[in-house]
Amino acid sequence: MYEGWDAEKEKEKRSTLVGKTMLAGMEDSATFHEKREACIHQKYDADEIGQRILNGDGGSWIKEPYDPDTIFQLDRYHIYQEILRKIKDKKAQQEIRNLFEGEKIDEMLEYIDVYATSVESPDKNDNRSKKARELLQYLSNNKRGLLPYDKQGVAIPEPSEGLLYKHMGVQESQNCTVITLRMKHRRMRWSKAGANNLAKVLYRRENKDLINTIERYTDGLIFTMQMKEVIENLSAAKSPKKDGKGNVYADIIKMHMPLLDAMQTASRKAFKHAFE
Repeated sequence: MYEGWDAEKEKEKRSTLVGKTMLAGMEDSATFHEKREACIHQKYDADEIGQRILNGDGGSWIKEPYDPDTIFQLDRYHIYQEILRKIKDKKAQQEIRNLFEGEKIDEMLEYIDVYATSVESPDKNDNRSKKARELLQYLSNNKRGLLPYDKQGVAIPEPSEGLLYKHMGVQESQNCTVITLRMKHRRMRWSKAGANNLAKVLYRRENKDLINTIERYTDGLIFTMQMKEVIENLSAAKSPKKDGKGNVYADIIKMHMPLLDAMQTASRKAFKHAFE
């Protein structure tokens, strides 16, 4: 979630979200929505929020907001992605895109329906019609979110001083950078608890409160122990016998640490810096 973009930094051609906060987890939708609401109420006076705008990929669980006045918008990335996945004919792809970008929603849905009928075939290996109807179903189920939030006829409050409102394509990039690249693909497998814990680490790191979280669960013991070891290692009595960079972990770690040899993902770097 975020409030908008920093208007001053936009003048410098730098896009910076204001009030960005992330939340991620692997649980049922009701639990996640409760956590989301708690996160919002912890940061804001909910009564002061003028308008919520929900940008999602069309999943049914996403469209279960606590605020009935929330404006839903189907994420533009997922719309274009589904068009490319379901329609292989380049001319048909372009026509669908043109109608969508021209905000001719009913005409677009009608075109897809006609196209699906026109490519029907008795050949069981020809799935063009089936795929086109899957696209039609996806877009029809999310019809109310096909228009951008500012074109849905709802009055949007003016941005506060220093804020700028834009379209919401930033969401998929943020999800990918923080969660997807670390947790998906590459033949990775997770238990539910393991995935949930890693998601917590990733979003708390992004929110810059990972250290506070670790201290809360350890009563500061880990950092106290580390500080004690560092002080002992840097004392004059234990000063190194030779100069040079050496291994910064040599005096602290006396055993092999596989983490240091593994590929340094963002989360591993965070742990290394936290416990170094």
